[in-house]
Amino acid sequence: MNKPQVSVIMPVYNGEKYIKQAVESVFAQEVSTELLVIDDGSTDHTEKVLSAYKGREDFRYLKNKENMGAARSRNRGVQEARGEYIAFLDADDWWEKGKLTAQLELLEKTGYVLCSTGRELMKADGTDTGRYIPVKEKILYRDLLKHNSINCSSVVIRREAALEFPMEHDDSHEDYITWLKVLRKYGCAGGINLPYLKYRLSEGGKSRNKLKSAAMTYRVYRYAGYGHVKSCLFFVSYAVHGILKYF
Repeated sequence: MNKPQVSVIMPVYNGEKYIKQAVESVFAQEVSTELLVIDDGSTDHTEKVLSAYKGREDFRYLKNKENMGAARSRNRGVQEARGEYIAFLDADDWWEKGKLTAQLELLEKTGYVLCSTGRELMKADGTDTGRYIPVKEKILYRDLLKHNSINCSSVVIRREAALEFPMEHDDSHEDYITWLKVLRKYGCAGGINLPYLKYRLSEGGKSRNKLKSAAMTYRVYRYAGYGHVKSCLFFVSYAVHGILKYF
């Protein structure tokens, strides 16, 4: 197989119910891709579902020897990837056709290292909730401090930037910390305000427990190096945006 343009990193843990839809949405993209599924110790039939793709040159199945968590699983995928760009997709989400094409065009045009898209919120069964979360065309570091508008499953990032800023701190929102680090160095990210990402509101997601998610968000600001006062101010802004987003 020739070197892919995009390496798609998909961590999974017991994702037998949804992962086929996620995988098929990757293969429906119209750019050169490789898909790396990092199985974080699944005990269900995830591996059996994925066996249908065995032998494809653009598919690689990696199984962790022990449960590592989403952050370290993604980092493993980035290390193993061969593409110029990295795209992240959780195993319970899926993409619309044309997503990667649009993002690569924007990244090449602007020179940004990171691009995200808007997302539609879907019920656990995959039906539409009728709610859409937009994204700005240009996302600045100061904006991101007040509100994380970058969803991990929507991201395309240059591989060298993903290697430079691996995901850390599973006790917080590890992806949010990474986006802050990237924007602190590179200034801004691009956004495509179209619903290319279908984001499933599954019961097991980190953000479903709002009190737990709130504590994790506060830790993000602390890990980013801010004191208690500034962290509290940023958190208030984050909470207001969260209320507006979901309610």
